[in-house]
Amino acid sequence: MSEFQGNFVWYELMTSDAPAAKKFYSDVVGWTAADNNMAGFTYTVLSAGDAMIAGLMEMPEEPAKAGAPPFWIGYIWSDDVDAMAERVKQAGGSVHREPADIPGIGRFAVVADPHGAVFCLFHGEPSGGGNSGPNASPMTPGHTGWRELMAGDLDGAFGFYSGLFGWEKADAIDMGAMGIYQLFAKDGATIGGMMAKPDFVPQPHWGYYFTVTDINAAVERIKSAGGAVTNGPMEVPGGAWIVQATDPQGAHFALTAPPA
Repeated sequence: MSEFQGNFVWYELMTSDAPAAKKFYSDVVGWTAADNNMAGFTYTVLSAGDAMIAGLMEMPEEPAKAGAPPFWIGYIWSDDVDAMAERVKQAGGSVHREPADIPGIGRFAVVADPHGAVFCLFHGEPSGGGNSGPNASPMTPGHTGWRELMAGDLDGAFGFYSGLFGWEKADAIDMGAMGIYQLFAKDGATIGGMMAKPDFVPQPHWGYYFTVTDINAAVERIKSAGGAVTNGPMEVPGGAWIVQATDPQGAHFALTAPPA
């Protein structure tokens, strides 16, 4: 088993306006953007310094025709994508795109947990950039500081992901009427949290928090760049600050900053 197995290693934005999204996230998060031409379309890599963190591209035709809004998706490393896709099915999940090669990059599949939250499986060349792998620095600006699942069922979701990826329970935070917020860890490092989605959240989904140095300054950048704040900023247990927002095209994202 590789050291990357079961870790998030990449994040990707499917958007309706790639040039506008590239400028927005460069302004708000501080990423640098580099375009790559790949088999007839442009794929933009977003980096924090030398670390490649995420990519963005125009929404593919199939989800666009189905009316899918712009969205972020995370990639979880699997030593064997084909075998893991079969395990997803056996565990009650679904495969939206069967395993396929990305020429020169690796192999991937698009899957969902039993309640419909979508994510990707990936095997290839690790980016080496601040994700949740062994050398991650989550509170480094521009890196990914947190991953969060709004689950259809908390116990069922944790059982699904822990069975596939070996995630372990960390602290459980009692949020009163909203229920339990369960932190999860990989190889002893806490990398995210999950909770049963509130009734006002339309469907289970994953969300991703990118790190900035100052949450209040980031809020002003979101607004001035045409985005909208949907929640926060607020302080969370441990002293970090978060804000949840949408970009100008409607994709949900979140930011986190170290304690003030």
